[in-house]
Amino acid sequence: MSRQSPAAGRVAGVDFGTVRIGIAISDADRKIASPLENYTRRGTEQDARWFQRLVDEHEVVLFVVGLPLHMDGRESEKSLEARRFGDWLAETTGVPIEYFDERLTSHEAERLLIDAELTHKRRKKRLDMLAAQIILRGYLQNDE
Repeated sequence: MSRQSPAAGRVAGVDFGTVRIGIAISDADRKIASPLENYTRRGTEQDARWFQRLVDEHEVVLFVVGLPLHMDGRESEKSLEARRFGDWLAETTGVPIEYFDERLTSHEAERLLIDAELTHKRRKKRLDMLAAQIILRGYLQNDE
């Protein structure tokens, strides 16, 4: 994974999904990763406007897109979809993209939500943005 990130500024973590996308955001010093929201996709034009607004409002200088890999590290069809999305996101917003191995992040997020004793409905509502936070946290820790 190339390190093309700007030296300073907020990073947005992305848990890519074909229907819903989990978003997390860092602080400007890149020490803390916080879940932000789940975005439900609405079509290319509306998605582009939403992501551009995210960049503008939160001063995002880098997106970290979770890359779903097989347990042995090989890329999957979902990896290719995530890469196509990342290419689109970079082209649409002008913000650089990095990819980060997201193996087991959804399982970790689900486990944390179960441990918090949330109902199934509340877990579902928080799962994608928590997975994005775990992706972003891993990236920030790996970048130190």
